[in-house]
Amino acid sequence: MTLKSDPLSYPPRGMGREEAARYVGVSPTKFDEMVKDRRMPAGKRVDGRVLWDRVAVDRAFTELPDNEGKGRASKIQQLLRESRL
Repeated sequence: MTLKSDPLSYPPRGMGREEAARYVGVSPTKFDEMVKDRRMPAGKRVDGRVLWDRVAVDRAFTELPDNEGKGRASKIQQLLRESRL
């Protein structure tokens, strides 16, 4: 399918695995790890592809701890991560 060019410039809402990884600044392998341990959201299946919602990735990135280990991760997210260790 060929998309028509659009005079407006805006970021895509759905991103493939490699695009989503590049968007947050990590390798695809690291992105997979982050999805597995729930630091990043799971993708959405669209026919035969898996796409990541840019808004959901933004929210997950915001929740990551800062360099000093202080984060905005919710208590529920922390408990989910700990229960999977």
